[in-house]
Amino acid sequence: MSRTPTAYSAVHQVARPTGMPVAEDFAFVTGTLPATGEGEALVENLLLSVDPYMREEMDGGWELNAPLEGRSVGRVVESRTPALTVGDLVFHRRGWRTHALVTADEARVLPDLAGVPLSAHLGLLGGTGLSAYVGLTRVARLQPGEDLFVSAAAGGVGSAAGRIARLLGVGRLVGSAGSPAKVAHLTEHLGYDAAFDHHDEPIGDLLRKAAPDGIDVYFDNVGGTHLEGAIEVLRDHGRIAWCGAVAQYNSAEPPAAPRNLYDVVGKSLRLEGFLVRNHLAVRDELYDFLVPHLRSGRVHSDETLAEGFDRVVAAFLGMLQGANTGKTLVRV
Repeated sequence: MSRTPTAYSAVHQVARPTGMPVAEDFAFVTGTLPATGEGEALVENLLLSVDPYMREEMDGGWELNAPLEGRSVGRVVESRTPALTVGDLVFHRRGWRTHALVTADEARVLPDLAGVPLSAHLGLLGGTGLSAYVGLTRVARLQPGEDLFVSAAAGGVGSAAGRIARLLGVGRLVGSAGSPAKVAHLTEHLGYDAAFDHHDEPIGDLLRKAAPDGIDVYFDNVGGTHLEGAIEVLRDHGRIAWCGAVAQYNSAEPPAAPRNLYDVVGKSLRLEGFLVRNHLAVRDELYDFLVPHLRSGRVHSDETLAEGFDRVVAAFLGMLQGANTGKTLVRV
């Protein structure tokens, strides 16, 4: 049994949002965890991930007035299961709280990767990087020399897609972002050949200027008019890996675009959506692919880091509004 009660802080969702969430949709609460039971371990959370998919969960996937779900990395501080040892660093999904009780089935002990920052397990080596890797290699099947367009390219998955595409030998790499500063970040730091601010003109026009000879693959994090513009510019037999639709997450109305979906037929395009949770078996391959590059410094995990558990809601709302560059994390 636990020697002393463990006090914890957590964030609850207390209201269903209409449109963009606001701080009042959440509440910070405190409490005391029950004693660590047989088969459980007490984990002190160190890093929390906030992600776009969470916006969809707020519409009904998450229970109100209960601790929220999210990818987390923590350290085992007490254990009553031989599978989890005190001191182990673990990945689990009991996020949005400072401490959590987990079973061995709910936690994965992280490998000791010298020279790799712990935050990479929630970024390039976590669901973010796995989404990018699966989308490029399993869904779009990007080949060396092919030209790629990535939407929301300065975000978590977009940044990872750009990094990984370079390692895969991509040809022309084009990205969209939401501000001139992010556009500059793509071309000056992330290796994009061209980038544009999606607010400036219709996406199809901007993409034609950035990729005048067309594109072979589109990695879609946005949907809507981005998808419409990509369909316009894709070459015959192009492929679309549809990972997310952030343009629609805060809208109660059906999307007006894409209005040219039938061109998927006319151009013999392939459009495939995917969920990273269906591809967890690829994780070891991702590690083998990326860890040497992380250690050598050829690849960096792009992050926006918020300091302190009290910043988790602000970090989440900021990410939804495009305030982040790269993966958004909270250091507890």
